Amino acid sequence: MNMATEHTPTVVLVHGAFADAGSWSGVIAELQDHGVAVVAPPNPLRGLVSDAAYIASVASQIDGPVVLVGHSYGGALITVAGTAANVVGLVYVAAYALEEGESLGELQGRFSLSALVSNLKEATYPVEGAEPAVEVTIEPEAFPAIFAADVPAAVTKVLAAAQRPLAAGAFGEAASAAAWRTKPSWALIAGADQAINPEVERFGAQRAGATIVELDGASHAVAVSQPKAVAELILDAVRATS
Repeated sequence: MNMATEHTPTVVLVHGAFADAGSWSGVIAELQDHGVAVVAPPNPLRGLVSDAAYIASVASQIDGPVVLVGHSYGGALITVAGTAANVVGLVYVAAYALEEGESLGELQGRFSLSALVSNLKEATYPVEGAEPAVEVTIEPEAFPAIFAADVPAAVTKVLAAAQRPLAAGAFGEAASAAAWRTKPSWALIAGADQAINPEVERFGAQRAGATIVELDGASHAVAVSQPKAVAELILDAVRATS
């Protein structure tokens, strides 16, 4: 089935921390099979403000309407970047849906901490004209259970080795806007998520008035383990905004 018309939105897939755009491979294939145009840009993972500005820039340079999809930390970015004029819908995949003025740390702090928090490994990276900054990854041995418990072990070993670090400062930066106040949203809750407490995902999605799908037993890497289910929710958003 080809859905592409001049009014069909382009889907922009925003990956989260400890992953890269390749984590969307299965979802991209599903969407392309349905004739949907897809872009999966690299998320810089250097800070909420700068990353959201980058994603907004990517979206606003696309001709026609855009549905923004954010996984994990990417959800915080689409919440801000979604204010771009041509963004017509937001899809949160095991993600943070922040309120304006709220930080990741504040939202997470209202709920029990996930296993992720005690399994982060710190390193530093150079910052021009300033002291080195801190970035975090997940301890490789803890990565499978925390990030991708429902993904084959051979795959998780590769994913653990290819993690992209998140600047630690991103947890304290506040969202400058909440695009879900003016744009329709959809959310997938990963029921067995060990990286983000599912209650955090659920709370943000309900607050945003999102159309919610819950997948019991799904890990944080739900886009890798269940790409068809993730793509189906995105297609719902595409159909609703076409």
